[in-house]
Amino acid sequence: MSLRPLVLLSLFSLLVACGSDAPKTQPQPPTPGPAPQQAQKKAKESADLGPLPAYQRELSGTLQGIPTGAEVELALLVIDDKDRPQQLLASSSLIGTNQILPFRLRFNPDSFPLGARVELRGRASQSGQLILHLPAQRIDQPTSQALGQLQFVKAP
Repeated sequence: MSLRPLVLLSLFSLLVACGSDAPKTQPQPPTPGPAPQQAQKKAKESADLGPLPAYQRELSGTLQGIPTGAEVELALLVIDDKDRPQQLLASSSLIGTNQILPFRLRFNPDSFPLGARVELRGRASQSGQLILHLPAQRIDQPTSQALGQLQFVKAP
């Protein structure tokens, strides 16, 4: 995987985190595990999304096979003919708990390109090393969808 998608994903995550007002919730105890504080903070922000606004759509489901403390990154990407990511539509970060991990990934349906290949991709890393990846899930329509249980597999 090239460096460009990682930079785009990181930049987009930073813009989303800085550009939105977080809903006011009661403080929760920190998530146990060896994950860095920044990753835990990002994962908490992703989980506290509040109700779905009318102008957004959402992909939801559960992730299986994520060890405790692993940082999970999900991305909704536009993919070109050579299987390269061209545009980031949405991203989310979670922290693994060694149990089934629910996710919600919101996106703007207006930015969904007609006729282009759009995929949900994911990866899990622990101590900065890639350990698992999610086989690409094709998303054909810019609608809210429940994807069910998705299984992560060992990274090559």
